[in-house]
Amino acid sequence: MTTKIQFGTDGWRGVIGDDFTFSNVRQVVAAIAEYVRHEGQPERGLVVGFDTRFLSLECARLAAETVAAAGIPVTLANRATPTPAISYAVVERKAAGGIVITASHNPYRWNGVKFKAPYGGSASPAIMRRIEIYLARLRRRPARFRRHVAPISEQDLIGPYLERLKKLASLDSIRSPGPRFVVDPMYGAARGCLRSLFEERGIACLEIHGEQNPLFPGLNPEPIEPHVADLRRAVMEGRFTAGFATDGDGDRVGAVDSSGSFIDSHQIFSILLKHWASQRKRTGEVVKTFSTTEMVRKICQKFGLPLHETPIGFKFICQLMLERNILIGGEESGGIAVEGHLPERDGILNSLFLAEVMAERNLTLGELVAELHEEFGPHHYGRVDLEVEKATAQRFVRSAARRKLKKIAGLDVKGIEDLDGVKLRFANSAWLLIRASGTENVLRLYAEAPTRELVRQLLDEVTEFARRAI
Repeated sequence: MTTKIQFGTDGWRGVIGDDFTFSNVRQVVAAIAEYVRHEGQPERGLVVGFDTRFLSLECARLAAETVAAAGIPVTLANRATPTPAISYAVVERKAAGGIVITASHNPYRWNGVKFKAPYGGSASPAIMRRIEIYLARLRRRPARFRRHVAPISEQDLIGPYLERLKKLASLDSIRSPGPRFVVDPMYGAARGCLRSLFEERGIACLEIHGEQNPLFPGLNPEPIEPHVADLRRAVMEGRFTAGFATDGDGDRVGAVDSSGSFIDSHQIFSILLKHWASQRKRTGEVVKTFSTTEMVRKICQKFGLPLHETPIGFKFICQLMLERNILIGGEESGGIAVEGHLPERDGILNSLFLAEVMAERNLTLGELVAELHEEFGPHHYGRVDLEVEKATAQRFVRSAARRKLKKIAGLDVKGIEDLDGVKLRFANSAWLLIRASGTENVLRLYAEAPTRELVRQLLDEVTEFARRAI
């Protein structure tokens, strides 16, 4: 039986040994190569990179050979490399695109294939639809490529990328107050990157989970709670200024304050946006995904910045960044892109920007969040992931939409939106979102409210409702 290959919000992912197999990787990469051959500029070549997961190196080499056999030159990363570094290499080298073997923040048993367009960001939905068409054709009639028609060149793609980051963030300003940081690449492709940047400038830094271990022991490589427990412990025990975590392929960010408080992506997005609008007087438009904090909306209203809201998936943010003057774009899951770099998430760069804001304001991360809450009201967030088959999750979302719920956790539903899943809006900027994941067999339940207790009540009630229904 042929395994179904389905593209999600950012490429294709599958369980290693189940649907993520050498055969399926070869087919997906061949479809990308066919798209580039017929609708791109194949003479510009493709960049191929990979993360630290099991079989990533082997699949990257397989991908490089498949692309070369299609007559397209390949630049292959010479070691596990963060996804934003691959995206930068695509732009720097004027390549026709980039292929990354990674499952990003998914658990260790997953792997996948991302495709980066020539502009150095997520391929648009239109591009992914074309690749899916080529994939369907190849599955009916496989292409006959000769081996190694085009050259494969292994290159260091991390060094040029780090040089680029030095021009975007002021490492000297970060150094001036004498901070001490913990960095946690979560066993992923960003290992060594922040540490080398900090150490080069004499900034005290401790890296944890920096060794090669594709099992990601004790955590999923996603910079959210509870996976930041070791980072929190290291920050508090060593009395460090802050801690920064990046996900498996280095494009997402999470942080820990000196007090041990977790600073999530909603707060990071809000800290950067407010600082640039208020302190640096930067202007432009802002884009956030459907599951991102309402605090961003309030900041935009105060500083007169146009705000766009998109479905979940960074490709939608990327598309707007290509079309409009976007100052910053971000999503709930830790991905933030900024003007002047790439239309792409970058957890390493955003860690530097956070450290820069702390230095310029002479405030801790916790103090910066407290300042936001005082000015815009308290916003607390939570998420629950329930492992269910995609079809089951999708059925539950449709069922929730049909039921037109009127009250949850004692709160009256003030409005219902269906941009991506089903979002219930309450008073005081509170909301609850029910959505099927686009990349995993997961039903996601998100909530934001003025208190942590109310967030918990909303999530507990909808979780119980979901479990009974499923």
